[in-house]
Amino acid sequence: MGRFDRIPVAGWRKRERIERGCCALKQDLQRGHVVIEAVRPQLDCGVHRAKAVVGDLVEVTADIFRDGPALLRAVIRYRGPGDAKWSESPMLELGNDRWGGSFRPGGIGRWRYTIEAWTDAFGTWRRDFIKRVEAAQDVDVEIEEGIRLVEARIKAAGAKDGKVLTAAIDVVRKSPKGATGPDDPRATAILAEEVAAVMTRVSDRTGATTAKPVLELTVDRERARFGAWYELFPRSTGTSSTHGTFKTAAKDLARIADMGFDIVYLPPIHPIGERFRKGRNNTLEAGPDDVGSPWAIGSPQGGHKDVNPALGTLKDFDAFVAEADRLGLEIALDFAIQCSPDHPWVAAHPEWFNHRPDGSIRYAENPPKKYQDIYPINFDTEDKEGLWTELKSVLDHWIDHGIKIFRVDNPHTKSFNFWEWVIDDIQTRHPDVILLAEAFTRPAVMKKLAKIGFTQSYTYFTWRNTKYELTEYMLELAQTEMKDYFRPNFFANTPDILHEYLQTGGPPAFKIRLILAALLSPSYGVYSGYELFENVPVKWGSEEYLSSEKYELRPRDWSRSDSRGAYNTKINDLRRKQPALHELTNIAFHDVDKENLLAFSKTSPGEDPILVVLNLNPFHWEEGTLNLDSTALGIDPWQAFEVHDLLTDTTFMWHGPENYIRLDPYDQPAHVFRVRG
Repeated sequence: MGRFDRIPVAGWRKRERIERGCCALKQDLQRGHVVIEAVRPQLDCGVHRAKAVVGDLVEVTADIFRDGPALLRAVIRYRGPGDAKWSESPMLELGNDRWGGSFRPGGIGRWRYTIEAWTDAFGTWRRDFIKRVEAAQDVDVEIEEGIRLVEARIKAAGAKDGKVLTAAIDVVRKSPKGATGPDDPRATAILAEEVAAVMTRVSDRTGATTAKPVLELTVDRERARFGAWYELFPRSTGTSSTHGTFKTAAKDLARIADMGFDIVYLPPIHPIGERFRKGRNNTLEAGPDDVGSPWAIGSPQGGHKDVNPALGTLKDFDAFVAEADRLGLEIALDFAIQCSPDHPWVAAHPEWFNHRPDGSIRYAENPPKKYQDIYPINFDTEDKEGLWTELKSVLDHWIDHGIKIFRVDNPHTKSFNFWEWVIDDIQTRHPDVILLAEAFTRPAVMKKLAKIGFTQSYTYFTWRNTKYELTEYMLELAQTEMKDYFRPNFFANTPDILHEYLQTGGPPAFKIRLILAALLSPSYGVYSGYELFENVPVKWGSEEYLSSEKYELRPRDWSRSDSRGAYNTKINDLRRKQPALHELTNIAFHDVDKENLLAFSKTSPGEDPILVVLNLNPFHWEEGTLNLDSTALGIDPWQAFEVHDLLTDTTFMWHGPENYIRLDPYDQPAHVFRVRG
C-alpha cells in the first residue's frame, strides 16, 4: 500500500485544492496586464473558421485594455499556408477600448491570425513627459527614465534606426541639466518624431498578451464569392426523341458562355437505376422509353464514379470539361449521397443502408412524398470508416477529372461530422475546390453547414418577394455575424422550385427575379429554360414543373423570338463590369414611398456607386418618390448629380435626395444607375 493510500477522501480533496492553487498561482504570475476580449471575426469561440477571398481586406477588431492608465499597442499577427514566419499589421484604438486593424491574405488556403497586445512603456512615458514639459516642471529624473527606455532598444533597432536613437541620447547627455519647458534641448531631442517612430517599430513587448485561441480563416478564390450559375441537363440537348450526350451538350456551351454565365451545373451524370424507375411527371410506373430521375444513382453499369452510357463515355466527359474550360466556363457536378436499388453498393455494402423489420431496405421518404427509386445512406452504419472513405474517393475521382465545383444535394440530411471531416480533407489538398450546400431547411442547420466548411449556401431567396422580406433578409445576410461565414447563392428557380410569383407573373416576373438575384447577391443561378420563362406547374399550389425535366427529356428551341437570353447577357455583363456588384456586405437600402418599389445601392472604393430601383409588381406600373441616403452614396445632397442607367444607356440629372420614379414591368422593371456626383 502506498503512502497516500491511507489518506481519507477529505484529505485528497484538500491536497487537490492546494495543487490547483499552486498551478494557478504560477500561471497568473506569468500573465501580463493586458486583456484581449471579443475578437472578431470569431465563430463559436474559434471552433469554426470565418471566410474570405484572396485579396480581401480582412478587418479584425477586439476589446483591448489593462489595469491602470498606461498606453497600449497591438498588432494582428497572421500567417498563410507555407509562410515561414508570421506577418504583422498594426491595430488602432477605435474608442472605448475597442481596437481595429486589417490584413490582406495573398493566397488561398487556411490562414491563421491572432492579436498580440502589450504595454507601451515608451509611449506612456512620452505622453506624461509632454505634460510635464508643457507645465515647465523639473524633468531631470523623467529624462533619465526616458533615456534608459531608449538605450534598452538600441540593439533591437538595428544599424540605421540605432543611429537615430544614439544621436538623440548624445544630445541629451551633452545638454545641461536643470532646464525646463519646451525650449529644453533635451526635451526636443528625445521627443523628436523620428525617435518616437523608431521606438514604435522596436517597441518592448515584455509582458505581452496573445489572444487565445489562435483563429483560422478559410481563404478561397474569387469564384467562391462571385459567379453566375446555369443549370443544364445534358440529356436534354438532343431532340424530342433522341437522348442528348456530352457531345451534344458541348455544342450548347457556347450559347451559355455568350450569355455571360461562369458555371454550368450538371445534375447527376451517373447510370440511372431500373427498379422502381419513375415515369413522366413523377409517376410510379415508367414506360419503356422513360429515362428516369438522374438522382436515382446507380445501375449494373456503375455508380457514383461512372457516367450514364446514354450520355457517352468518361473520355467524352473529359472532352466536355475541356471545351467548357476553353470557353471560360467551369463545370459543377452534383454530389448526391443516395442510391437506386440497382447501385453496386446495395449488394456490396448492405450495411450502409437502413433496413425495415421485414429485411427490405427502406427507401427515401418526405411524407407524404415517397421516393421508391432512391435508397438513402445510413450514416450510423457500423462501417462508418468504410463509408466515409468511399464517399471521399468519389469527390477525389471527379477532382482528378477536372472538377473543382460541387453542388451537394441535401447535405442537411447527412452527418455533420462527415462533412466537417471530408471538407477539411478535400480543401487541405485542393484549396480551390468549391462546395455549394443545397439545403432548404431550418436556419440553424443551414448556418451550421456553412460554418463546418461549405463554401456557398442555397438560401430562402426564392420565398422572399416583398420589399420587407427582401430588405430584412439581405440585412441579415450582410450585416450580422452571418457575413463572416455564410456566402449566399440566390437561385431564381430550380427543377424543384417554381415559385408562385413566376407561375403567375409572366415574363415581367422573370425579369424582376433575375435582377434581384443577380444584383443583390454576388453569386446567383438559374435553371435552364429560365430565359424562355417556363412557368407551368404540375398543378395549382405545387412548385413542381409540369413535364418536369427530372423525369423526361426537355429539348428547347433557343432561337425563339421571345427568348430573354439577350437580357441575361446584359445583366451578366453589367455584373462583371461593376466591382460593387461583386460584394455582399456593401449594400444599403434607400426609402421609397411605395411598397412595390425597392431601392438599394452598392459601393466600391474608387468606383461610382451603383443604385438599383426596381418595381416588384409584375402586373402593373408603379410610381413613387425615392428618398436617397446621400451618405451611403457619397454625394452632396444639395448639388446636382448624374445618374446613368446601365440598362437603357440613358442619363438623368437629379437635384437633391428626392426624385420621382415610374417603372413599367412590361418595358423596363428596373433602373440600374451609375451615380456620378
